Amino acid sequence: MMHDQADEVFDRFHEECGVVGIYGHPEASNLAYLSLYALQHRGQESAGITSSNGQTLLTHKGMGLVADVFDEKLIRRLEGPSAIGQNRYSTAGSTAIKNSQPLLAKYTHGSLAIAHNGNLVNAEELRARLEASGSIFQSTVDTEVILHLIAASPAPTPIDRIIDALAQVRGAYSLVFLSEDHMIAARDPHGFRPLVLGRLKHAGHTGYVVASETCALDLIGAEYERDVQAGEILLFDAHGMTSHSPFPQKPSAQCIFEHVYFARPDSAIFGQNVYQARKAFGHQLAKESPVPADVVIPVPDSGTPAALGYAEESKLPFEMGLIRNHYIGRTFIEPQSSIRHFGVKVKLNALAEVLRGKRVVVVDDSIVRGTTSQKIVKMIRSAGASEVHLRISSPPTTGPCFYGVDTPTRRELIAATHSVEEICHYVTADSLAYLSEAGMYAGLNGQGNGYCDACFTGRYPLPLGSRPKGSQLPLFGEREQ
Repeated sequence: MMHDQADEVFDRFHEECGVVGIYGHPEASNLAYLSLYALQHRGQESAGITSSNGQTLLTHKGMGLVADVFDEKLIRRLEGPSAIGQNRYSTAGSTAIKNSQPLLAKYTHGSLAIAHNGNLVNAEELRARLEASGSIFQSTVDTEVILHLIAASPAPTPIDRIIDALAQVRGAYSLVFLSEDHMIAARDPHGFRPLVLGRLKHAGHTGYVVASETCALDLIGAEYERDVQAGEILLFDAHGMTSHSPFPQKPSAQCIFEHVYFARPDSAIFGQNVYQARKAFGHQLAKESPVPADVVIPVPDSGTPAALGYAEESKLPFEMGLIRNHYIGRTFIEPQSSIRHFGVKVKLNALAEVLRGKRVVVVDDSIVRGTTSQKIVKMIRSAGASEVHLRISSPPTTGPCFYGVDTPTRRELIAATHSVEEICHYVTADSLAYLSEAGMYAGLNGQGNGYCDACFTGRYPLPLGSRPKGSQLPLFGEREQ
């Protein structure tokens, strides 16, 4: 489905990424590389690392996966005791090396690199103002807006210039900055995107790491210290680490979709283990929407913990009825002759020995456009299942995200325009049920406050500016019907 012009306004600046910063370790770039490897699920379009040797910043970045962009020789060139990095995922129209990060700027007072996870809702407004005053942009990502705001700031110190710049932006950001002699990490006052702090021990010295998820800390042997607090700015320099809280406190708006889908299941996000949360979603789903069946299967990998929870609660056998191919490249050549469900079969294959003659409950984390779910249901039925009951471990996705998760425009979201019964008919399932909003929060130990759930409820915690024609965005405080 094509985007209209209003939709493209928001697609241009959409960032969904993983970031990392290492300070005070002789193998900083290597540890950054390994951390990005652990965060690969957060972005597959490009990867980049900038290191500092104390006198200059060294950068390498490229399109593709971390292992494709870097090799041992390149990592050795990125010398120095500090480094930052990013994995990037972008929406259509902005996949280009110029948009890969870290971005690097040279000012009269030194150089600065930046890596960003999130999305600024006032990026276009700021960009227009900066261009009117003479700023020239090299990319189409909103991260560059922050660099220009820093350059324009009259504040006397690097951290003051960053505070001045961040005071002008609205939206989601987990940021790492690197100069020749210090590193800075920052998280927006609403805490949309995750960012964690860890410590690295080496030869009697303590280094620091900040990363999007705790799984990155696990891989490099760092000790989890705490989450970077919403609105907090951390400065790492020769004196150690100092914490700053320069912004007024805002209502917490942590992204609920991190727990539903985006984060790795072995990470702790916002203080809760993702695997346990998803398994609890499955338990709640089975309580709310049981169905007579013979077997429960997941749509791997994101549906697996919830399917386990559903099977445990319903006392049904759990099986891997869909087998995933983990070795899919970025592109493949489709056959000219028609192969049924080819696009899905590249990633998944149904196991007839598990499904034949069975009433199957298939558990997935969400339905977006519905086309993939339809192909999966038909594939399961083609493998011999007598019934296919689709269960979704989150509420219907009815609204796009403007804070850093890549969801389509509202008119592309099937649940925004169709009832559950209509979606069930479209995907050709025998039944369809979603987890309720109350059930989702019950799976998070009843913590219903402090999350952004706009993609499910239409309650957007930040004003999105003026409503572009045709975008169907809610105004601040308005709930979509």
